[in-house]
Amino acid sequence: MFKVKVYTTLKAGVLDPQGSAVTNSLHHLGYEGVEDVRIGKVMTLTINSTEDKIEGLVKEMCEKLLANPVIEDYRYEIEEVVAQ
Repeated sequence: MFKVKVYTTLKAGVLDPQGSAVTNSLHHLGYEGVEDVRIGKVMTLTINSTEDKIEGLVKEMCEKLLANPVIEDYRYEIEEVVAQ
């Protein structure tokens, strides 16, 4: 069993209206040092797979559904869950 965290963010150069809104709000609150904010997502999955297949499985899921590779970058962390 594996715990997987998938992180997605918009690629550099892709307009991030949420990030712009947060940047502007932080400036209005007095945090002028904030130059840029990029908004992303974190997805946590629990997957029952074998160690030799998990990496390919996660990459395939990211490419097909979890991320939009045209406009998003993604990365993931895989952690094996030890049964107690």
